[in-house]
Amino acid sequence: MHAVVVRVNVNDEDAATAALRDQVVPGVSQVPGFVSGYWTRKDNTGLSMIIFESEEAANSVTDRMREMVPDAVTLEGIEVREVVANA
Repeated sequence: MHAVVVRVNVNDEDAATAALRDQVVPGVSQVPGFVSGYWTRKDNTGLSMIIFESEEAANSVTDRMREMVPDAVTLEGIEVREVVANA
């Protein structure tokens, strides 16, 4: 499995949360190879970890994720990492 780790700065908390629930989560969960996703927030920063079945699936979605970032957040980074353990 591989994870796509996304870091954002939240500019508008209410708008960001609405876009996350209405657009981002439904869009990402439809991607082939999607396993699970976790979106977190601390103060004005967001960090998500979205798990895919393979490195190929994770890599294939990174460009689409850049396009899915709502105006209420500023994208700080996206990276693909191998999942080496889970519980």
